Amino acid sequence: MQKIVIKPTEAELDILQILWRFGPQTVKQVNEILNKKKETGYTTTLKFMQIMTEKDLCTREAEGKLHIYKANIKENQVKRSAVTAIIDKVFEGSAMELVIQTLGNYKATDKELSELKSLIKSMEEESKNQK
Repeated sequence: MQKIVIKPTEAELDILQILWRFGPQTVKQVNEILNKKKETGYTTTLKFMQIMTEKDLCTREAEGKLHIYKANIKENQVKRSAVTAIIDKVFEGSAMELVIQTLGNYKATDKELSELKSLIKSMEEESKNQK
């Protein structure tokens, strides 16, 4: 079974994050939010969003004179695809190596550790049920 890789560019990912966080937006609204981090021209934002529509990363609907864009892929799909690509390319297919590296480099909060323990417990139970 072939893995589907969703790989937006860095600029496309910035726009997708805005659409995920704030919901459907016009180019002007997206551009204003982008400009809070880094100056970006309106026409540059427009061009990116047109390309993203062609790539099916977002959709565009006309509401009167306005064009409203919304994400056409879920945030979790992009995250899953990115993590899978990193695991395959950098960690030779070992999810465990990624987890060890991540926990070794970043201090997890008590809440994150608790969630991780719950996930491990759930996975252990699932594994027992499959035997």
